[in-house]
Amino acid sequence: MKKWNQQYHDKFKAFALIHKVWDQKNLEISWKSVKSNKGSAGIDNITIEQFERNLSQNLAEIQRLLKEKRYEPRPVLRVLIPKDNGKMRKLGIPTVRDRVVQQALKNVLEPIFEEIFLPQSHGYRPNTDAHAAVRKGEAYLEKGYHWVVQISRDSLTMLTIKY
Repeated sequence: MKKWNQQYHDKFKAFALIHKVWDQKNLEISWKSVKSNKGSAGIDNITIEQFERNLSQNLAEIQRLLKEKRYEPRPVLRVLIPKDNGKMRKLGIPTVRDRVVQQALKNVLEPIFEEIFLPQSHGYRPNTDAHAAVRKGEAYLEKGYHWVVQISRDSLTMLTIKY
């Protein structure tokens, strides 16, 4: 019974968060973040500048669709970016509208999940970067650990090195 109550509580807690995603202030903060990151237009060819021209209507439309559970993200625009090694990297560019919604979700969910992430995890985390990961690796070497595992999400490969 206790396990069921916990599952129900967790499900209810997640459901109770959705109103924070479409909160007007959250959408405005999300827009400011998207605007500051600049970026290209997505598959709909709407630029940040064009989105901003009708900002209040665009945010109201996002809010309405989210509340009505009718919001559907658009396909991403696929582009190829050359890598240093001569290969090409696939990049997906979401629409400005979808970036606002993604940021709104991030604003709500990130503080919750940050509490449970392991300190050894550095990818796509706030206040950490590759340099922090290297420092952590050096600290492990100093403690006597001698194995390093590198996993590439792009090529789904794993490299194991013994020092």
